[in-house]
Amino acid sequence: MKFGLLLPHFGEHASKDKLLEGSILAEKMGFDSVWVRDHLVFEPHGEMEKPNRTFYDAMVTLTAIGAVTEKLELGTGSLIPFRHPLVTALMAGTMTQLLGDRLILGFGAGTFDHEFEAIGWGDLDRVELVRSNAEIFKRVFTENDVTYDDGVFSFENVTIEPKPVGGRIPFWYCGATPRSARLAVEYADGWMPGRISLDTMAKRIDNMRELSAEAGRAMPTVAVIPPTSIESTRDEALKHVNIPGLLAWANKAKFAVKPPSGSFETVEDLEGQLIVGNPDEAVNELKKFEALGVEHLVFDFRFKFDRYFDQIELLGNEVIPKMR
Repeated sequence: MKFGLLLPHFGEHASKDKLLEGSILAEKMGFDSVWVRDHLVFEPHGEMEKPNRTFYDAMVTLTAIGAVTEKLELGTGSLIPFRHPLVTALMAGTMTQLLGDRLILGFGAGTFDHEFEAIGWGDLDRVELVRSNAEIFKRVFTENDVTYDDGVFSFENVTIEPKPVGGRIPFWYCGATPRSARLAVEYADGWMPGRISLDTMAKRIDNMRELSAEAGRAMPTVAVIPPTSIESTRDEALKHVNIPGLLAWANKAKFAVKPPSGSFETVEDLEGQLIVGNPDEAVNELKKFEALGVEHLVFDFRFKFDRYFDQIELLGNEVIPKMR
């Protein structure tokens, strides 16, 4: 299993030093990847974030980090399709030429209507926009003089250069719904939910294996981005984690597999949606993900960005080595 970090490129803790020096440290400590989110008009999630609206652009942030590191994979978890796909294609191809074959393009439909209304795309089907991006990338990354029309995007005889190093860039579908898992099997290389319970993830993965076998396709890479807080004791790790907010969010998840009680009520009910505790407890939680078939786990330190470097060192010294 590979291990990554969600970068502090948003909110009150976004800073050049945390991003660049933190990524250099992560590479030194044995992490495999770093990841960014995406927004155009950022509105913080109340259960996870304070109201600061600072948001560093996803692709620019990854480019800067790629320039100061050598091996870290650079992932988007996820890009939201408010850019024209040809613009993203040019950016992505350029990044691979400058940084090497390290980019993973995770895409999701996004949560907020206002980001699409701001650019006049409020009436478009965002799930279909993700599909459009995948189809257009597939074409322009490998072909010249591409003509394309899906009813939203249309162009004739377009060639995008530079093309990606290696000829392609992995495309992952990001989302936790049953539909997101089905679409990942249909046309993506990976599936990456964020906060998702272990029982819900197990159900999705079982379904994906069946669908992949029926379609004669390889099973997509399975990844996840759980909120994480690791300290020397569980009590210390639980400090500053908004448990009521996470429980409220979990209970709103329309397609989640509920606990036996019928609702998410305790920290234990959040299994899979939160990694919290001392290093040994973290290892035990990671092994549960591994047993399900998760291949890439990205730690979301949103509750711990004030102790970002400490968390990187703690996981790099006491957690990740025990999983290798």
